[in-house]
Amino acid sequence: MKSDRIDQAVSSFKNGLSCSQAILSTYGPLFGINQDDAIRIARGFGGGMARLSETCGAVTGAFMVIGIKSPGADKQVKEETYLLIQKFAEKFRSINGSLNCGQLLGCDLNTSEGQEQFRNKEMAKSHCEKYVRNSAELLEELLQLEKLSRPVEN
Repeated sequence: MKSDRIDQAVSSFKNGLSCSQAILSTYGPLFGINQDDAIRIARGFGGGMARLSETCGAVTGAFMVIGIKSPGADKQVKEETYLLIQKFAEKFRSINGSLNCGQLLGCDLNTSEGQEQFRNKEMAKSHCEKYVRNSAELLEELLQLEKLSRPVEN
């Protein structure tokens, strides 16, 4: 699957945004969230939620994108959102083995040793770029299959 947005998300990550910021800032504008706001919203989600090594930031960024796709707070929208997130999570897990940052990386970013291992082994390049790409690819698939994109009113 080829999309400029997939490459944009990976490039944003390579240029210093966190995994979560790269995903939300790439896809948020499709749903009326500008890039600056997306970067601020997703700021604390990188490194498995502020380096807690919990849910991968590329995954939480995608969850946010799925969540903002539909306006309103009624029960049906909520249920549809949950189902899409569950589909996304199932596919991401089947590709990568986990949704958990610490498990994906094999180190704990909540420790100085884990952060050192992450830097020394250049895991942003060897691991995280792939997870950003996978998240973007899965979002593209959902955008196609579920027709998530809606016109943004100005």
